Amino acid sequence: MVDLVVGEIDLPRTDVAWRVAMHEVAVSTRAILGDHPWAIGLLDSRKAPGPVRLAHLDAVIGCLRKAGFSIAMAAHAMAVLDSYVRGFALQEHVLPSNDGDMTDATQEIMAQQVAFTESFPHLAEMAGDLVLQPGYAFGNEFLWGLELVLDGIEARQSSSPA
Repeated sequence: MVDLVVGEIDLPRTDVAWRVAMHEVAVSTRAILGDHPWAIGLLDSRKAPGPVRLAHLDAVIGCLRKAGFSIAMAAHAMAVLDSYVRGFALQEHVLPSNDGDMTDATQEIMAQQVAFTESFPHLAEMAGDLVLQPGYAFGNEFLWGLELVLDGIEARQSSSPA
């Protein structure tokens, strides 16, 4: 079953820069895990990954190696990207609402909790000024974070010896 899900994730394209390829793979992975949230925790839980998972990992490593990443840097990049994307997908899945259109009941519960929590003024400020505003969606944070991760990988890759 996990290989079927992995088979839906885009492989990195070979005709673009590594950063574009990894961005596309991350966006695709998030979308597929959004469709199959049960698979998030199973991706690496098997002792023997299937051939589709192995082919996907190999393609990502190949993309990074072609771009001049050392084996160690490719491993670092894969680990941080996988952790970010899967962690975000998991968090997105468990949030009460993440589509930018919270139900009135969810908004009211959150507003009451924050209103009664003077002990958490910064949380109350964030909820009131951002999270409870119309159109806010946690999912919109994904691309901001992904660019931050890619910036970090790019900076580290640029400063490390080949």
